[in-house]
Amino acid sequence: RKNLQQRRVKLTEGNLVIPCAIPTRLLSFLPRKDSDEFTTSRYTAVTCGPDEFNDHHYLLRPTLYNRQTELLIVITMYNEDEELFCRTLHGVMKNISQLCKRKKSATWGPDGWKKVVVSIISDGRKAIHPRVLDCLSALGVYQPNVMTNQIDEQPVACHLFENTVQMSIAPNLTFSGLEKGIMPCQIMCAHTLQHAKKINSHRWALQAFAPQLDPRVVVLIDVGTKPAAGSLYSLWKQFDMNSNVGGACGEIVAMKGKYWQGLVNPLIAAQNFEYKISNILDKPLESVFGYISVLPGAFSAYRYIALKNDELGHGPLASYFKGEHLAGQDASLQESNMYLAEDRILCWELVAKRGDAWVLKFVKASRDRASAKGETDVPDQVAEFINQRRRWLNGSFFAGVYALMHTFQLFQTSHSRKKICFLLLQAVYNFINVFLAWIALANYWIFFMVLTTSLEDPTFKLKGIKVVNVFMQYFYMGAVVACFLMSLGNRPKAAKWKYFGVMVIFGVTTAYMIGAAIFCVYKAVELSADSLIMAQIVISLVSTYGCYLLSSLIALDPWHMVTSILQYLLLAPSYINLLSCFAFCNLHDLSWGTKEQTKSEIDLGITRKINKNEVDMALPADQSDIDVVYDRSLHNLKTRPMIIPPQLTASQRRDAVMDHYQSIRTNILLAWVLTNAVLVATILNGDYSSTFAKDSGTSRAKVYLVIILIVVAVLSVFRLVLSTAYVIDGCESLLAL
Repeated sequence: RKNLQQRRVKLTEGNLVIPCAIPTRLLSFLPRKDSDEFTTSRYTAVTCGPDEFNDHHYLLRPTLYNRQTELLIVITMYNEDEELFCRTLHGVMKNISQLCKRKKSATWGPDGWKKVVVSIISDGRKAIHPRVLDCLSALGVYQPNVMTNQIDEQPVACHLFENTVQMSIAPNLTFSGLEKGIMPCQIMCAHTLQHAKKINSHRWALQAFAPQLDPRVVVLIDVGTKPAAGSLYSLWKQFDMNSNVGGACGEIVAMKGKYWQGLVNPLIAAQNFEYKISNILDKPLESVFGYISVLPGAFSAYRYIALKNDELGHGPLASYFKGEHLAGQDASLQESNMYLAEDRILCWELVAKRGDAWVLKFVKASRDRASAKGETDVPDQVAEFINQRRRWLNGSFFAGVYALMHTFQLFQTSHSRKKICFLLLQAVYNFINVFLAWIALANYWIFFMVLTTSLEDPTFKLKGIKVVNVFMQYFYMGAVVACFLMSLGNRPKAAKWKYFGVMVIFGVTTAYMIGAAIFCVYKAVELSADSLIMAQIVISLVSTYGCYLLSSLIALDPWHMVTSILQYLLLAPSYINLLSCFAFCNLHDLSWGTKEQTKSEIDLGITRKINKNEVDMALPADQSDIDVVYDRSLHNLKTRPMIIPPQLTASQRRDAVMDHYQSIRTNILLAWVLTNAVLVATILNGDYSSTFAKDSGTSRAKVYLVIILIVVAVLSVFRLVLSTAYVIDGCESLLAL
């Protein structure tokens, strides 16, 4: 902040708004210079919160130009690097260019860019990656020399920059312009003062900017997610075709790298399989019902009018933002955890909105439009993976319970009786899945014990197998105990090799269990044993993995069945044991989605009011000072100098609150562990080594296995039928609104 001089600046409606000339070098490259929206950027120092933004008469550029906003694209970021940032913004700008190329659309065309506003919101000014600021500066959006910390005694809560850019920066930091089809893009870049998590960034977008812009559709994207070609149009078209659609999402694709080299990492491969099955089976099934349990926050869209609260302030947005201010004993542990998955709460509140009949849809490819895909990075390290899933599991579990407990809200909506009946059927389906997830720890141990112990039956004639079984069973049990001990006492980042070792142990024991299952079925056939349990195992396996294969073939997307299924099978016990243990042992950890205060620093200077309409502040002396900052940003992007990370500050929490949460955590953990332990003790109380032997009779273990296998088979067929109905549009209409 050198070469600044004090200037008198007039206020706009009592607010500090400064037009800034863009750098000379950038101006020389621009194809269009016929309007000041291309030649100047606009800085606004916002001194209020998002809820008071419009009451304080702050105006946005699209409002000044009297433009109708069809799409408000909200890009949220924290400290992601320039590659992730450019991947997302470049993908968005290419999609906007495609909207402008549509010739037969009543909405889109050459001037379609005027109906799209891109809002980039960074969570905490101090946390932004320096190279990302260089990218914003290179585009002509960001100019640090005009920023100020305070206006008199009022701290600036949000630094808002606006510009209509005509260039885009690819992830490899190459520039693209009109010569490569890039159209102008209206960008608003908001840097909030405090690091208050993504939910606060969404509050700025939906409570401050959206009421003024009044967009038809709001698209939420996380930095790092790359929208595929045509994705924005596909999402928008879903709302255009069906007036009852309140929210929609596309396919989230795991980024696999060049030539799919990322699949060499078993962790990425397992997540790739998980994402694919979700997109092929689960999301289509939920879309047929009209209620998708979660529209991914990384890439989803909502009809803005559906999000709005009623006159009394009740509605989806009120429920969504409730989680931002939950703290201490004012909120139960269930409430605090379910707002780790606040997007799930938003989905439920949309479908169950009083007096309305909104539905949620999954967008697939069709003859006239591409699939809405968002390609995103997935964790490739154990510590990052475990921490991510802790948030997901705790949030989804309590949000799922919340939706089930509030099912009665459906009767206050305008959904038809038929639709309510189908939504109630989906609630039963969701309840079964929640219950099976609760006892998954016991079920996996029961199957492991029964399958491995069955190898000891004399008719199998396997010498020394009992010794091997004892070793493998204690090996498995030791890994489960280690999960609890590490989850209660070690952060994944500090003990990553311990967690990695446990995952390897689970992988080895799973391979042994799969081998035992294959051998037991083979021997049962060879010895003509009791066919009930054998038939159920075969039927369950065929129904589960056969449904995976068949549904993938129907969706014309089967490659994950070849490249990723083995890795997923070997990591399945880690999902069930390690991730569940870590999640339940850390229910008190609310480090995502809760507001943390940060101290305001005076590093940008203070602006003083001279009178009611003017202020005195430091601004660049002349155009050359603006150009110097721009040239420095270009140099940084080219050379990428080393960045010294800021010193971390420890978050402070009240001891009483932590004691309260940890006490409830212990109660829930005890209930979960004891439930699974009692189930294991009940089922395995007796001789189960002859489960697959000839003339073995009926045992408690055999009956339980048959019941579980039948339930799994029925659920798998149910998923297949409804996901196939989604593919066949005519069948989906049977469950229509």
